[in-house]
Amino acid sequence: MLGLSAFADEISPDLDEQIRVCRQNGVTHFELRSVNKINVLDFDAALRKTVKEKITAAGMGVISIGSPVGKVKIDESWAAHFERFKVAVEMAEFLAAPFIRLFSYYPPKGGDIKAHRDEVIRRMRAKVEYVKDRPVTLIHENEKDIYGERGPECLDLMRSIESPKLRSAFDFANFVQAGDRPLDNWPGLKPYTVHIHVKDAIMGSGKVVPAGQGDGQIEPILADAYRSGYRGFLSLEPHLQHAGHSTGFTGAELFKVAVDALRGVCARAGVPLAGA
Repeated sequence: MLGLSAFADEISPDLDEQIRVCRQNGVTHFELRSVNKINVLDFDAALRKTVKEKITAAGMGVISIGSPVGKVKIDESWAAHFERFKVAVEMAEFLAAPFIRLFSYYPPKGGDIKAHRDEVIRRMRAKVEYVKDRPVTLIHENEKDIYGERGPECLDLMRSIESPKLRSAFDFANFVQAGDRPLDNWPGLKPYTVHIHVKDAIMGSGKVVPAGQGDGQIEPILADAYRSGYRGFLSLEPHLQHAGHSTGFTGAELFKVAVDALRGVCARAGVPLAGA
């Protein structure tokens, strides 16, 4: 059976509302990105404590720190960004989250990120080295316009670093928006995938839609993932009202639409989902 998690800030900025709607829809874990419109890396001590206490009291957990690490231009200060990364690690340990989401950098203005491939690898290696003895795994999300926006580059990251501390967070819609067919990328990335982000999109327009209504090929990929032994989480990141640079919004009503659509896909694929 697969677990169900979510970027709960897509429901509301309010933590109590995030928890209420998640529980109502059978979501047991947060992919923690923001509360009160404050990014997870900017929580002060009081907010950290409140978030931990409320999530724990609700019988929920945090599966991943939904950080924006690596979602900057490659020519921005590495030292400053690495300090931000350390905050993400600290948050993961504080909240007992096994994963930290990260990205593989945008190009400098007017540049080609592939020309900076060696620097991308160097930075990712440094992060992996930092967490080698810590109870967290870094998960790279494929994202439009970063180095790892398409399958071959995502696979290059995994194979070049080849560490159990760096794995893949497979995102269907982001591949579609980058012009890739997700099913073409799945065989190579399957051995590295430990987390799956669920949103779907229409090829060409890039419009985000509920799971199964776009070109994300979610059903056959989830069916194969489950048959092949994947027993992790499906993390809802619906983006049904708004998709921004480091956030998205769906609202409580459309969040239920997103959950119901995913449950339908899983039912058709023969994938048992928690809370069904």
